Amino acid sequence: MTKTYCGFAAVIGPPNAGKTTLMNALVGQKMGIVSAKVQTTRTRLRGIAMAEATQIILVDTPGIFEPQKRLDRAMVHEAWSAVKEADEIMLVLDVAHDIKGGEITPQLDIVLQGLADVKKPVSLVLNKIDLVARKSLPALIAMLNAHYSFSHSFLIAANADDGVADIKSHLQSSMPEGVWLYPEDMAADIPSRLLAAEITREKLFVHLHQELPYALSVETETWETHKKHDLRIEQTIYVRREGQRAIILGAQGRTIKHIGASSRKELEQIFDCRVHLFLFVKVRKNWQDDPARYRALGLTYQV
Repeated sequence: MTKTYCGFAAVIGPPNAGKTTLMNALVGQKMGIVSAKVQTTRTRLRGIAMAEATQIILVDTPGIFEPQKRLDRAMVHEAWSAVKEADEIMLVLDVAHDIKGGEITPQLDIVLQGLADVKKPVSLVLNKIDLVARKSLPALIAMLNAHYSFSHSFLIAANADDGVADIKSHLQSSMPEGVWLYPEDMAADIPSRLLAAEITREKLFVHLHQELPYALSVETETWETHKKHDLRIEQTIYVRREGQRAIILGAQGRTIKHIGASSRKELEQIFDCRVHLFLFVKVRKNWQDDPARYRALGLTYQV
């Protein structure tokens, strides 16, 4: 009988380092949302990558930073919780942003301090190498290893799939022997309702990047399967101020209609069926202090 291998690899790092982009590339399809806004990922998302007899369960995490509010603390707590459960840890850094003038930024220092007591292999992944001079990279790797003893170092441009195969090969050789935890053809462990909400939240960021703060929430309220397997989905977008609601709606509802059409198109591709999507916008001033909202996001309220 052929031996099988299975384990967890946590993908961590500062906000906007490209963690989700890397995970999507390793899995081979989109599992998490990608946006130019920081802290797009709010909870742990699991993608499943297969490499011959090895199943690699990739855990995408929220960016790690100095938390100021309850939602910040919940997201950072979620990231460090993933580290505790992982067999391998991948620290992803934006080589053009997280290291300035050959020095560690305060934001990166927070991450390295958190790793100080971690007794598991941590690999360094320098992402977005296409944005810097290649000749500068060896010195950066040496400098970072002087601050923390990384088990391996990788140079990648995740959005171009450059160097991703090397990481997958490393993870394949690092996973412990064990039975697969998911079917071979399964690519993600995320509830469909949550994935649908995340897709709509991404479209909000894409279309309203300058106008809208990241502190909004999208929840899938109803999910119904109709004849011919059509889906009817109702989602509520929660914002904190009436002005934000007006921005999302747009003049004569044109903005939310455009966002809905964009989200529906991607949902139909993901779920391979016709989707009827209905979006509503509500003002909930203190949604970031509502325990129910945290449960809906898969976050811990009391941290």
